[in-house]
Amino acid sequence: MTDTSLTLLPQPHLTAKGFCLTSAFWMVIATFAGLLGATELIAPDLTANVGWLVFGRIRPIHINLVLFGFVTPGLLAAAFYYFPRLLRTELFSEKLGILTVIAWNVTLVAVTVSLAMGYTQGREYAEMVWPIDIMIIAAFVLVFTNLAMTVKGRREPILYVSVWYVLAATVLTAATYALGNVIWRPDSGALVGIPDAILLWFYGHNVFGLLLTPLAAGVTYYVIPRACRTPLYSHTLSLLGFWSLIVVYTHIGTHHLLQVPVSTWLKVIAIVDSVAMVIPVMAFLLNIWFTAKGRLGEIHVDIGAKFVFTGTIMYFFVSIQGSMMSLPQVQRVTHFNNWVVGHAHVGVLGFAGMIALGGLYYILPKITNRPLYSRFLADLQYWLILIGVVGFTVVLTFAGLIQGSAWLNGETVYRLLAEIHVYYVVRASLGLMIFVSAILGLYNILQTLYGKPGETP
Repeated sequence: MTDTSLTLLPQPHLTAKGFCLTSAFWMVIATFAGLLGATELIAPDLTANVGWLVFGRIRPIHINLVLFGFVTPGLLAAAFYYFPRLLRTELFSEKLGILTVIAWNVTLVAVTVSLAMGYTQGREYAEMVWPIDIMIIAAFVLVFTNLAMTVKGRREPILYVSVWYVLAATVLTAATYALGNVIWRPDSGALVGIPDAILLWFYGHNVFGLLLTPLAAGVTYYVIPRACRTPLYSHTLSLLGFWSLIVVYTHIGTHHLLQVPVSTWLKVIAIVDSVAMVIPVMAFLLNIWFTAKGRLGEIHVDIGAKFVFTGTIMYFFVSIQGSMMSLPQVQRVTHFNNWVVGHAHVGVLGFAGMIALGGLYYILPKITNRPLYSRFLADLQYWLILIGVVGFTVVLTFAGLIQGSAWLNGETVYRLLAEIHVYYVVRASLGLMIFVSAILGLYNILQTLYGKPGETP
């Protein structure tokens, strides 16, 4: 990983700063929506007379803003910082980057308003209506164009693995999004029956595996070796992890359909590849952990690396859990209940979200040429999120096991509601912690960018 000659380059970092602000702002909105949704599970009549705040509209707003408002822009902010450094050239166009940030935020406003008004395709994770689908795809095309043209003009002949991951994430997501949202049918945004379910889960699972995972891996591969001040453990392992992720991950979405009449051969492929995910996951994790071996002190000192390294531990946990959940015998108990919700929170917030925040905190002092405003606030945000994610995992896993076991024994849904009520109360309390952490993060980032000089170098 080369980082020479960069001090000679103009470094406005406007695009990286724009995505930093985007991520921090929309994290507040996204986590508030999550908190409101969790509270409505305790008090269903809380917003009964306010149509645009009912649970059915708040939930997709929460999910899509976490995906495209908080986590993805946070990871892209770091990418727009490290691309010029890894390639020893300037970003192709800061103007195009700023245009992309503006377009991205306009799209997020459109997502929020349209879902709140009830405009939805009614497909889980693919709720947005056709015009917004096009806006999202166009935003990814803008990102890819800027980064690909930067690669074209590079002075560094070797493409470090972070570059591979980011380019693949933008291309694959634009294609996966178009397919999964059936954009050739603007009126419905859907096919009919089982084929639509297969296509929907092709998208629903890949938006995590082919967008958040490679972007998070790219940030990790950049931050950890630099924070540890040591070369990457193995470039061969990094390529094994990259190509095995691309080959294996694209087929596993159908493991969400094991209990519906999908062709058996498709289910078998989904299960086998879900188990085979241990290859890219462990290739990536072993590479990072061996790089950091004996250097945990350096990671603890760097708040950005601390977030990122914790995200890799969460990735190990959520990946093992995911492979196990693809087994039919396990899935009969764990699917269609809160276990899956807990699993999703570990993956999106614990893994990708942690690494997105780590990327932000790692680059902020570098793109502003000033210390982080408050290491204390960043540490407080770290612990609030860590406690929140672990708490989500425990509470939702127990609630899911209660639901799954009861339904297997023929219990009806309403009999369980009183039993799992206490778990929903704890879940909302943990959601409040995450929301507070988002406000602290936004304040810290705004002060670092525009406030007085920080307290730590």
